[in-house]
Amino acid sequence: MNKSLVYKSNALIEASYRLSVNEQRIILGCIAQVRRDAPLTDQQLYTVTAQDVADLAGIGVKTAYRDLKAAAERLFRREVTLHEAPNGKGGAKVRLTRWVQEVVYQEDQGTVALRFSQPMVPYLSQLTEQFTRYALADVAHMDSAYGIRFYELLCQWREAGHREVDIDWLRDAFQLEGRYVRLADFKRWVIEPAVEQINEHSPLWVKWSQRKTGRRVSHLLFTFGEKPSEKPVKARKVKTNGDAKAKGRSTTGAIYGIPRAIIEAKARAGESYENAALRLLNEAKKG
Repeated sequence: MNKSLVYKSNALIEASYRLSVNEQRIILGCIAQVRRDAPLTDQQLYTVTAQDVADLAGIGVKTAYRDLKAAAERLFRREVTLHEAPNGKGGAKVRLTRWVQEVVYQEDQGTVALRFSQPMVPYLSQLTEQFTRYALADVAHMDSAYGIRFYELLCQWREAGHREVDIDWLRDAFQLEGRYVRLADFKRWVIEPAVEQINEHSPLWVKWSQRKTGRRVSHLLFTFGEKPSEKPVKARKVKTNGDAKAKGRSTTGAIYGIPRAIIEAKARAGESYENAALRLLNEAKKG
C-alpha cells in the first residue's frame, strides 16, 4: 500500500467537500486500490485495515483502530459538490452527491470497507485526460486535512511549478462555511499549517505569497517544485577543455558532464542547475 498511486479527476480535486484526516485516509486508501486496467462499478467493495493505516502513517495500531471507527461513522454522511464532468467531457453541471453508498466497519477485524456511490465512479476510474496522480505515501504522514487538499491542488499543476488560487474559491472548496473569516486566522489555521506539512512530509517544497485586488487580499500565489533527491548520485568527473578538444566537442558550461543547454531545457520550475543535473543523471541511470 505504501507504493500505491492515487488517481483523481481534476474535477474531483477542485470539488467542494470537507473530510477529516482519518476520513481522507480511508477514502484515499480505497482510491489507491482502484485498478487502472479494469472498469470500476459501484458494487466494488474496498477495504482498509487499521494495520494498513498504522503502517502508512507511522502510528500505533490501537490509535489507527480507534480513528478508523470514528471516521467510518461520519463518512457515510459526507457530501461532495462537483462542478465539472470527468475527463473534461459534457457541459458544466453542479452535482451534489455522497462519496459512498455503504460503509461497513468490522470491529473484530479492525477494518473499514466501502462502496463508492455511483455518481463518484467516473471521477475515479478510466480517466484519460484532466486527472491528477500522486503516491499515497506522499500524504501518509500528514495530520492536516488542509495539507492533503493543498498538496493535491499543487500536484494538479506540478509541471508548471506555480499556481494562483482565489481565496473565496478556496474557502468554498474547503467548505469552511464562515470559519476563519479574518485573513489572519485563515493564514494561521489553514494556509501556514498546510504549507508546513507539505514542506515536511511530501516530495514537494512550496513557498507562498499573496496578491491584492484593490485594497483586499484576494489571491494566494504558490511556487513549488521537487525536493532534491535524498540519495544524490555521486558526481561524475567533468571533462577538461583539453579532453573535450581531444574528442572534438566542447563542455563549456557543463555540470556533471551535462551541457548547460540541456539542463536549461529540462529543468523544473524552482530547480537549481546542480539539482537538475543530478536528477537527470538519476533518470538516466534508472532508464
